[in-house]
Parts: sequence; C-alpha cells; structure tokens
Amino acid sequence: MKNKAITVRNISKTFSSLRAVDSLSFEVEASKCFAILGPNGAGKTTVMKMLTGKALRDENNDSVLDVFGYDPARDELAVKYFSGIVPQEDNLDNELNVFQNLYIYSKFYNIKSKDAKSRITELLKFMELSGKVKSKIRQLSGGMKRRLVIARALLNNPKLLILDEPTTGLDPQVRHHIWDKLRYLKKNGVTILLTTHYMEEAYQLCDKIILMNSGKKIIEGTPVELIEKHIEKYVLEIIKFDKKTKIKEDKKIRIDKTDNRLFLFSDNLKILEDYSKTFSAGDFYLRQSNLEDLFLKITGRILHE
Repeated sequence: MKNKAITVRNISKTFSSLRAVDSLSFEVEASKCFAILGPNGAGKTTVMKMLTGKALRDENNDSVLDVFGYDPARDELAVKYFSGIVPQEDNLDNELNVFQNLYIYSKFYNIKSKDAKSRITELLKFMELSGKVKSKIRQLSGGMKRRLVIARALLNNPKLLILDEPTTGLDPQVRHHIWDKLRYLKKNGVTILLTTHYMEEAYQLCDKIILMNSGKKIIEGTPVELIEKHIEKYVLEIIKFDKKTKIKEDKKIRIDKTDNRLFLFSDNLKILEDYSKTFSAGDFYLRQSNLEDLFLKITGRILHE
C-alpha cells in the first residue's frame, strides 16, 4: 500500500432507485495522473464526491475507500487538508481582487499571514498571474480565472490534486499552459486525479485511465494500451458521403456512422487507402484511431442527458 495514493474497492452509490456508481474498483499510484472518463451521467462526479467525503458510499462490508490512509466517510476534514480541489465551475469571489481571493482561502488551512503572502506570490508567478495581483475577478479572462482557481487549490501544498474538467471552454494556448503546469506538479510528487471530456487531455497527461458508463467501469489501462487493445488502428473518416452509399461487407472493416459522417475502422491500412480513392480530395480523412474514437465506440454516439 506504500505506493498507493487511492484505493477504491467495490464501492457503490444509490440515489433512490438510481445506481449512480456500481461496484467500482480502481487504484491510483502516488505521484501519477489518473483520469476517470465517461459520458454525462456515467458516475464520475459521484465518485469525486465520495473521494472527498461530500457523498457517502452505500453500506457494504466488502467496500474500501482509502485516500492516503484515510477513509473520507470518517475523515473528511483530514482528506481535505492534504488535498487541492479544482471544481468544474469557477467559484471565485467577484467582490475581491486576485490576492484577496487567495489570502482569505489560506485561512482555511491556518497558514500564517507571512507564509500565506509568500506562497501566494510564488503561486501567482507559477501560474503567470503576477501582474494581476490587484485585479478584480471580473477583470480577468476565462483562462486567467481558471489558472487562479488552480493556484488556490495549490495553496496548502497538496499531495493530492483533484480536478473536475479543468480546461473546459479554454483556448488551446491556455489549455497547453495548464497541461505543462500539471506535468510539473506530477514530476514534483503531486498525485493528480481528473475528469475531463477532452480525450486529448487525458491522453497527454494521464498515466492511467478508467472509462465508466452507467456507473460501471468498462475498461482500464494506460492511454496507449487502451487504444492498442480495444480499437482498430486506423479510421477512414468520410466527411461527405451519399447516405445511399453502400460499403462492401468485409470482416476487416467496422462501420460506424452519424447523420453526416461515415467512419470505416480497420487494422489494415491498405484496405482503407483503397476505399479512400473512391472519394474526392477533401471529402475524407485517413488517420490513426485515437482515444476519442475508443470513447465513442464504447459509450456510443447517442447523447447522454
């Protein structure tokens, strides 16, 4: 257990008749980045709430929930004390400036005033917000607010950083900036647990991933392992096609489609190259399969409300 930051074994959560989480198990190694992926309603947020003590798991003698040696159901405050949490929505105080938002938050951790000021200066520099110390929150861009929320989560030097969709709605520059900071934190011993709808984010950052659907874990592994084991290597994405277009049945091809696009998956690149020749340039895209293709294969293309 020395190397384990989080151990989850056979936990469930039921709301009335809804089983939001169903017999879930996984482990997170210390100083690694671990992602919980899944469509809306898969149970990701409920898992996060159980890990931070905001929700209690169903009573089950076989269940285990251990976060650095603590059970959040019994030791919620202890877990919060060594954790940093970045919620899905920015919840900064608009009436205060950047420095004041962080300074007031430092009081929750009983950080001495002198130490708090030093730590705030350090974190604002780390997140490249030093020039915004006296700025009001409403004067900040969306990317700046997100970086400030992350800085706030790091005030107590957490050994566990929990991020709920940390870069949703941000432009590519800000997203990559945050990714670089998260890589730095992991390299320096911080364990990171995140949920995200950006599959590229999970692929770039995570050492291990679980994919949930309807409260259950479907697959688990490293991003590369999951792609290698659970989906074909290549995909011919046909952007413009006649809905009456018929593809010759072939066991080496898996067909998937939406109202506007046709996807041909195969481990045989030559077969897809031959099919691509029947379409005009610009009407198709031949590429390697990625984590998003795998996500859609397992969870489907139907919207989850």
